Amino acid sequence: MELNAEQLTERFSKSLNELECRDEYEQKQKIEEINRMLDEMDEEELEYILSDELFDEMYQMIEEKKLSFENAILLLKHIGYINVLKNLWLLCFVNSSLQERFETMIIEKNENKKEENEKLLIDLCECYLMLCNYLSNSLFSICIPCLFKVALLKEVNEETQKEVEIALYSISCAHIWNKAEKELYLDEIKEIIQYHQEHHNLTQLAYQSAWRFLINRFIDDRSLESLIIYELNFVREASRELEELAKWLEWRGEKEEKENRRIEKKEAIIIKRWFDSLDRYLVSCKLRNEEYSELIGSIVQVFKATKVNYGKICCWCIILSKRAAENRAVKVDDLLKSGAVDVFLEEIQQPTLNDKIVRELLAFFVAIERRLKGEDDDEMEEPKEKKLKRKVSEIMEEEGYEDCVTGLNYFAGK
Repeated sequence: MELNAEQLTERFSKSLNELECRDEYEQKQKIEEINRMLDEMDEEELEYILSDELFDEMYQMIEEKKLSFENAILLLKHIGYINVLKNLWLLCFVNSSLQERFETMIIEKNENKKEENEKLLIDLCECYLMLCNYLSNSLFSICIPCLFKVALLKEVNEETQKEVEIALYSISCAHIWNKAEKELYLDEIKEIIQYHQEHHNLTQLAYQSAWRFLINRFIDDRSLESLIIYELNFVREASRELEELAKWLEWRGEKEEKENRRIEKKEAIIIKRWFDSLDRYLVSCKLRNEEYSELIGSIVQVFKATKVNYGKICCWCIILSKRAAENRAVKVDDLLKSGAVDVFLEEIQQPTLNDKIVRELLAFFVAIERRLKGEDDDEMEEPKEKKLKRKVSEIMEEEGYEDCVTGLNYFAGK
């Protein structure tokens, strides 16, 4: 039976209060139970639970020594992990007493180079980044190098992979507007990405997180574009990862068609993270890449795999295809070779589409219209252009999109 917001909050507060009368080992066991409870919540439920009151209560429990700091870290790190994975970005940690304590401790532990402080500093940095993604310049210069030491570990075993995943996942939380000197990250992120391309030592989430951090730096530093496209092969790598995730979701979608899909699968969340990075990349990139048709093709593959069970991702596929159509570094012929035009033309004829999907599909074709309207896409052969214009014109008129046809008057069938 599902609980309402009040019941859910009461249940969680009771679990938190039960930590007070337990020894450290029992606290740890109870926190593992609470973390599993968090895993089972959807976004709406998490928004009820992750509140200002929660962090105030935890701060008081730590100050009064009712909750050990080590165990508090276990709970806070998982809260941060869920916060980012579900894309909640709740601000209840920001400006709290707990945030101030973390900032002070990070600076103190960094200055005190004792070996026993190193693990605690890593935990503090990971928690802080996942709960409060914008860093001051001083904290950025401490946290990022600290976590890259962990992210550069290359042993292929489950424990190390998990440590590396959390470190890269935390690093990827650094805000896109955080100013970052290249010496703080560039050699390290290149090594991590290139080593994985050769040895496949990272989890899917860890690899995506490495790229997310680099693409976020690209937004503020255009000098990274050539490195991202030609040396690290972002387009090729994103295409390959999306294809693998799409196959998994397609299989799971068939297997779980009748099951409760209230909690979103991790693979679907990773796809969304790739899409977020691709969106930023396609808006900003200027350099031509011969693999753009493969990238758009992988997006179309995700569209096919998700259109039944993952409506938000399905919509994102169309939006990203539109972004590609708007970018002059991507040729219209890339869109044709990818299959996007044919798939979306077929999709727009379906009678059961919701209004949002229809709007995004029409926006995709408007973007193509602007490219074909006297643009310099010399790679596209004239017969293909005429065929495309004629096909879209027929669909629009048959489906009764008169306003759209007026706006797309260049699609006069030839």
